[in-house]
Amino acid sequence: MKHLFIALLSLISISSFSQIKTENFYSDKLQEKRELVISLPASYEKNPTKRYPLLVLLDGDYLLNPFLGTLTYGAYWDDLPEVIIVAISQNKKNEREADCGSIDETTGMPEGKSIAFFDFISLELLPLIQHDYRTTNFKIIAGHDTTAAFLNFYLYQGTPLFNAYISLSPELPLGMEQQIPQILSTLKQPIFYYLSTTDGDVKNMQERIKQLDDEVKEIKSPDLNYKFESFKDASHFSLVLHSIPSALYQIFAVAQPISTLEYDSKIVTLKEGYVDYLKKKYDIIENSFGIKNPVRINDIKAIEAAILQNKDFNELDALSIIADKNYPKSMLGDYELATMFEQKGDNPRAVRYYMSGFNKEEIADLTKDMMFTKAEELKKTFAKKPKIKGKVGQVEDSKQAPVEETPAIETPAPEEKKQ
Repeated sequence: MKHLFIALLSLISISSFSQIKTENFYSDKLQEKRELVISLPASYEKNPTKRYPLLVLLDGDYLLNPFLGTLTYGAYWDDLPEVIIVAISQNKKNEREADCGSIDETTGMPEGKSIAFFDFISLELLPLIQHDYRTTNFKIIAGHDTTAAFLNFYLYQGTPLFNAYISLSPELPLGMEQQIPQILSTLKQPIFYYLSTTDGDVKNMQERIKQLDDEVKEIKSPDLNYKFESFKDASHFSLVLHSIPSALYQIFAVAQPISTLEYDSKIVTLKEGYVDYLKKKYDIIENSFGIKNPVRINDIKAIEAAILQNKDFNELDALSIIADKNYPKSMLGDYELATMFEQKGDNPRAVRYYMSGFNKEEIADLTKDMMFTKAEELKKTFAKKPKIKGKVGQVEDSKQAPVEETPAIETPAPEEKKQ
């Protein structure tokens, strides 16, 4: 299945997902021009107020396409958010080694050009991108072997520069397998960290990566979102294609639509607070990634299903407020209120909201015909005026109290369907 997924990625048209452009940026730190490939999401021009998380790729010359393919696929199914990608080309002779491999053998820290490259990213590249493009404050960095080890140095700062780190088969410098767990255990801000290796890596590299994993696993911190994978029957290079989807889905898990698993294990099992769960989910998405999107219709319907299953009908009132806020011209909010009153046995008020929704825009599987039909069906349940013999105002049987007639509700005729 995973190989099929990778094959599908290779067939995706990158141009359908994003606008890609190349910039030659002169770096004062490096005293040279560096090629940057910048990928903007498809919605970037269409939605001029929307902001996007930022992904910085080391080894951008060969990591751009697999990352972009995964994000294209995930965005198509609304599983992954759209992201601005900045890929740093390092394909010139010995360029990546000079950028990321100049490490002091005694201290295990960058020296020479690697210090300049570190400063290039933190002091020049990020300010440039954040000034010229609409990014959120959520930043990811990714690399492979030499560059995967180098990106860890951004954790060594008092306040880490990036929020998420994707380290693919890192070739760790001296002492890094001990230093990273120490740093991660003391951080006071949320950090996402993905680490992978494969049996195709050289043995010493595998052993040190697994030692790093053993120590990070012992960290008990709610701020650390950590995932490690060791792949079988993969080479040092094919590991990249296995790791990228897993890493991105780990980082953006909370931003995904409500799944069957999430519904069954976290939502329908609640005794109350279904709408609060939905609010918190989208608050986390906004606070974590800076992504402010409308609440998905399917997520609203999932919460509706949990409310109905647990017969907590009053919560549909709060759900209708969310529906009206996110889809103010649609019939969704009225539908939720109509459903609430219908479930509570207040059919006249249910009819009122079904007919109110009839006059608004259709959305998802809610149609004008459906709203009209529901209203007509419920009208049949109203108490009918009894036939009274004798004079007006008299009751034939003194034991029988007068019956008030339910007020008539004007019902607009359904619109004629367009031919």
